[in-house]
Amino acid sequence: MLLEKQSMSQTIEHRCDLLIVGSGAAGLSLALKMAEYCDVIVLSKSDINEGSTRYAQGGIAAVFDDTDSIESHIKDTLDAGAGLCDEAVVAFTARNAKESMEWLINKGVPFDQEKSESGETKFHLTREGGHSHRRILHAADATGAAVQETLSDNVANHPNIHLFERYNAIDLIKSTTTPDHCVGAYVWNRKKERVEVIRSRFTTLATGGGSKVYQYTSNPDVSSGDGVAMAWRAGCRIANMEFNQFHPTCLFHPDAGNFLISEALRGEGAFLCHKDGTKFMHKFDERGDLAPRDIVARAIDFEMKRLGADCMYLDISHKSNDFIKKHFPNIYRRCRSLGIDITTQAIPVVPAAHYTCGGVVTDFDARTNLQNVYAIGEAAYTGLHGANRMASNSLLECIVFAHAAAKHIINRLDGDWIDEPIKAWDESRVIDSDELVIIQHNWHELRLFMWDYVGIVRTNKRLERALRRINLLKQEIDEYYSNFKVSNNMLELRNLVCVAQLIVTCAMARKESRGLHYNLDYPDMLEKPEPTIIQKKL
Repeated sequence: MLLEKQSMSQTIEHRCDLLIVGSGAAGLSLALKMAEYCDVIVLSKSDINEGSTRYAQGGIAAVFDDTDSIESHIKDTLDAGAGLCDEAVVAFTARNAKESMEWLINKGVPFDQEKSESGETKFHLTREGGHSHRRILHAADATGAAVQETLSDNVANHPNIHLFERYNAIDLIKSTTTPDHCVGAYVWNRKKERVEVIRSRFTTLATGGGSKVYQYTSNPDVSSGDGVAMAWRAGCRIANMEFNQFHPTCLFHPDAGNFLISEALRGEGAFLCHKDGTKFMHKFDERGDLAPRDIVARAIDFEMKRLGADCMYLDISHKSNDFIKKHFPNIYRRCRSLGIDITTQAIPVVPAAHYTCGGVVTDFDARTNLQNVYAIGEAAYTGLHGANRMASNSLLECIVFAHAAAKHIINRLDGDWIDEPIKAWDESRVIDSDELVIIQHNWHELRLFMWDYVGIVRTNKRLERALRRINLLKQEIDEYYSNFKVSNNMLELRNLVCVAQLIVTCAMARKESRGLHYNLDYPDMLEKPEPTIIQKKL
């Protein structure tokens, strides 16, 4: 039962069976699977519909076509992962993909359908980079929004799911009596500007990735690596943070913000080119415009630097007007609003930080090495993506491992609570900051040098420079955190600096170039690569 009380120290304490930090596809799927069995609190840093899931355009990979096979999906994922995927995890995900998509369909996600030649209604499947078959279920070019809104509607109607919007998670609370167990989390109520406690039997981190650590990103503002940073501070193992996926094609326009141009355009025949229309992807990979994202992003970066160009171009104007408007209505409207008619013009594009392939190490049940703590979605490292995530496997991973976590938690609900006192949050010695400019300055400095030094192409010197600056920023932020009251910007900056440190530490440990990690000082691949796994000494 969900309870709320006020302790002697005036700290508000909530109580639930399962705390889910994050309200995207992973978090809401787990909430819906668990709500029949227990009370669930879902923590949302903004409103429930804001997050990376909402901005996913392309779709979700699963084998629905008779000419396709699970074995082919497995092989394509392994190929894209550049020799660093966990083969057992890839097989597990691909084999559970169709069932997971059928669950979404039953919840009401409106995937596009079409009539076959025989008149039968079936799902329209598109193709993206790295895939050898059409296997991408989608809702036009706004699949993420369709998934997010459908799950949100289901959550809103469930009495056992309690949504806490505009709450930041601060830190996990570890048991003082039972080593290596978690008993809940400290959270920041942004509306009332106070720290509260959520006591929970189980806690799941579903906070997404940390691409906001880079100056240019396709992700929304909430993607600040909170779950990974919290898990690291609590002693969880972290892996493969050096593999940051830069989406090859974000819209290049001063008023575009972080608008993504879906990979599905290339799946439907769009090609990359110079301003004069000259194609170039055939020079970098035999798969041309349908090569995996790491290859395409590096190719665009190389051509921009070679030519001194601000961007490259993506052209689908050879397709009919009706085709473009039907399959890519949102991209068409957004570009049109900026004066770009994609039915007659090529789209200016640049790479931008898009996806964190590493994260909190988990097993097949989504468990971390901290008891009672799970991680799912982009915050987790399952081994599915290896050195490069294949397109449209991300939302799939969210659903598959949300279901896996639910099965494991349900079987443990009969266990006892660790019912011990939780230390109250002490703000007696902190004051309101009158130097918020420090946070803003550090924020911009961090994101800029991460882009310059730890971007698509890296060197040892660049990584060393980045680490020195990170260490200095970390000292400033730790001191700031100790002396001033918490705020949203300060909490996110604290987490982003932690994520930056993890990215650089992992990058410096990898003495090769593979997938998304390309170091000019180590251009070759090792014969027997291993995941980069690190853990904080407590």
